[in-house]
Amino acid sequence: MSRTPSYRTEILAGVSTFLATMYIIIVNPSILSQAGLPFSGVLTATVLLSFFCSLMMGLYARNPIVVAPGMGLNAFFTFTAVKGMGIRPEVALGAVFWAGILFLLLSLLNVRSAIVRIIPLPIRYAVSAGIGLFITLIGFENARFIIANPATLVGIASLSDPIVLTFVFGLLLTAVLVVRDVPGAIIIGIVLTTLAAWPIGRYWGDASAINFGQRTLVNFQGLIAAPDFSLLGKLDLAGSFSWALWPVIFAFAFTDLFDSLSTFVGVAEAGGIQDENGQPRNLNRSLLTDAVSTTLAGLLGTSPGTAYIESAVGIAQGGRTGLTAIVAGCCFLPFLFLSPLLSVIPAIATAPALVLVGAFMMKPITRINWGQLDDALPAFLALVLIPFSYSITQGLIWGFLAWTVIKVAVGKRRDVPLGLWIVDVFCVLALFSGH
Repeated sequence: MSRTPSYRTEILAGVSTFLATMYIIIVNPSILSQAGLPFSGVLTATVLLSFFCSLMMGLYARNPIVVAPGMGLNAFFTFTAVKGMGIRPEVALGAVFWAGILFLLLSLLNVRSAIVRIIPLPIRYAVSAGIGLFITLIGFENARFIIANPATLVGIASLSDPIVLTFVFGLLLTAVLVVRDVPGAIIIGIVLTTLAAWPIGRYWGDASAINFGQRTLVNFQGLIAAPDFSLLGKLDLAGSFSWALWPVIFAFAFTDLFDSLSTFVGVAEAGGIQDENGQPRNLNRSLLTDAVSTTLAGLLGTSPGTAYIESAVGIAQGGRTGLTAIVAGCCFLPFLFLSPLLSVIPAIATAPALVLVGAFMMKPITRINWGQLDDALPAFLALVLIPFSYSITQGLIWGFLAWTVIKVAVGKRRDVPLGLWIVDVFCVLALFSGH
């Protein structure tokens, strides 16, 4: 049974939620800067999006849920859309905007139930976990822990490398902090790993040998600076509104939609914030807020925004109203001016966070019935092909196609809704178009 929380409880819950989600301030620019976007510009966009949309979630949807650029969506932006498909970052930002418009239309027309029916639940669970594996792989790669090996395709780097040793230290330290439920565990791990990396290139090892492009791994360049608005309005709307980019827009919109639905359902169940029908409270308004966050993300210069499952931290502290989200959103604002301080954090310091976030995203695979092979095999293909192909799109495509073929072959055609047949046609077109 829900209770009426006090202002003090809501404020403390908001701070707790912020501590659990603030790693995105560092991790999101670290990922998107690999797509050619400026670190400080993405940091500014990340903070602004998290502030405005968490505020909207609190004031409009009245839910204690933080909204910020989504993990997995930023990986798709950088490693699939920009690096994998060769799309210019400005065009990719335009695709984010159009995905937000599509999401807005779906929310306004209230067709979420139809959308949910189209995508089989096992595929949804598998894609979430597959994105987690993808993020983990990126973390290992950023730390140079997993490297190319001509004999075995991939391999583990030598532990004699100071960068690898520092990453291992950071990973184990952060994991211990997370397991012990230390508030702000991930951000503490990032800071401590950065401090451990400071001697590299000064007193221990040579960072330039790993081609980091600088003599030392950690370089202090100041404490504060004015916000960097260089990415504001830099999206290419015309270039991104083309037939060739529909797979990207589709993937952004639907991955965001499913992730948001899963978050709202999970958080509402855990916190008892449901309506009289047992549905997440104010779901339509929450989804509309999420859609606005994706549209706004393209305009500000970052990957799509989404509701954060880490909001459950604040709910566990007693947060039940929109004030929790408002407080958490306001906590982001001071970091508008701290880009020089945050930009000193090297990739090996954020890599442990990526690995552990990947672990957090694995939980949905426990909902897959692995004994039901006509469900499990398509889910498995979606799960493994996302990291193995380095593409979220490929995982989605082969998961959908395998589901359709296997279900029809075993006489369960009714498990393939009409909408999925339409999606399958687009999947085949995407495969033969080279994407």
